[in-house]
Amino acid sequence: MTPATRHDLLTQALQVYSQAEIAARCGKNVRTIRRWKSDQSCPRIAEAALREMLQDEPRSQSGNGQPDFRFIDLFAGIGGIRRGFEAHGGRCVFTSEWNEFSKKTYQQNHRDPDDAHQFVGDIVSFPEQSVPSHDVLLAGFPCQPFSIAGVSKKNSLGRPHGFECTTQGTLFYDVARIIDAKRPVAFLLENVKNLMSHDKGNTFRTILDVLRDELKYDVHYKVIDGQHFTPQHRERIVIVGFRQETGFSFDDLKLPASGPRLASILHKTDGSEPLLPHDGERFFDPMRRSVQPKYTLTPNLWAYLQAYAEKHRAAGNGFGFGLVTPASVTRTLSARYHKDGSEILLAQGKGERPRRLTPRECARLMGFPDDFVIPVSDTQAYRQFGNSVVVPVMREVARIMVPHIRALLAQDLPSQQARVLLHA
Repeated sequence: MTPATRHDLLTQALQVYSQAEIAARCGKNVRTIRRWKSDQSCPRIAEAALREMLQDEPRSQSGNGQPDFRFIDLFAGIGGIRRGFEAHGGRCVFTSEWNEFSKKTYQQNHRDPDDAHQFVGDIVSFPEQSVPSHDVLLAGFPCQPFSIAGVSKKNSLGRPHGFECTTQGTLFYDVARIIDAKRPVAFLLENVKNLMSHDKGNTFRTILDVLRDELKYDVHYKVIDGQHFTPQHRERIVIVGFRQETGFSFDDLKLPASGPRLASILHKTDGSEPLLPHDGERFFDPMRRSVQPKYTLTPNLWAYLQAYAEKHRAAGNGFGFGLVTPASVTRTLSARYHKDGSEILLAQGKGERPRRLTPRECARLMGFPDDFVIPVSDTQAYRQFGNSVVVPVMREVARIMVPHIRALLAQDLPSQQARVLLHA
């Protein structure tokens, strides 16, 4: 490929990605991307990254400038699931997230001037009739146990039953009541892998019964490991449903056989670390080319973790810290990472104390680009990324869902047009 052709690739990428996103994917800083653009040059080493970005089909929209589909974002966290569906032509029309810190991060990173939709806190008290019409429902709902006690008594008294009885008081109930009221063409629900075994499998069976038997959706589910896309072993269950039977299959996922290693997300100490204005020197000192010292464990904490691990090792238990190197794939990042960082500690050389990942590295570990702003404290940032989704996983699931979403919407179009003419 000639330099001119590589520059054409860069030009195409700049039409749909920011300079910061391209810099992060190519392992460069924004000034370098800006220079490539102005000099009409682009090195061979960037070719593969640019091709990969363009193959993601990011942010595609229909030819009339309208979104391909509308979605709502429930239990939204910091917007990880949203990003996956926006990348394939969707527009968010409603968001719910109760945590004020997560809301701050979400709104800081989703400021589309055309995106003035409603943002509510607690979905539990929000009436389903007031949720705007949408094509796709997205929800990373928390896992809670369901109680089926009293169903027969309620039946005898003529009180509500079905999912209104078995799931009421849980957050899944709020997902179900909105699906029931709005009948979107599709939904995606995300949860921890243990949802399948929770309460001896009763929780998951109840969810499937509600979605399939009561709401009458064609439901598919799969556990997907984030390490296909980022250097983190993170298994999550993804439940997908369509209002009508489709040809959807999780077999269509393109999961790289060999994912990246930790080195790909670590701050670079060779002078190539991107300079991010929104980070400043909060996580990384560009002059010293090193991570800020506060992320290295104190002598007392390191001594405690080693003693704790030795105690459990002697007892035959597997508890302990997770020491990693740049060649590693990490354990699952958890919301409690801010406490001691023990599940992912980066070795810094013989005789040196290890360090935590910085919040920026955690963002990268979850697949967020470097233009993602972290406006909260380190403690809150660790909680948010530990509770988030691996963004490239959501983008890949959205990729295989969207053709079926479009097909179902196309089937709905004649009846929608007829209703418009009837009321004209």
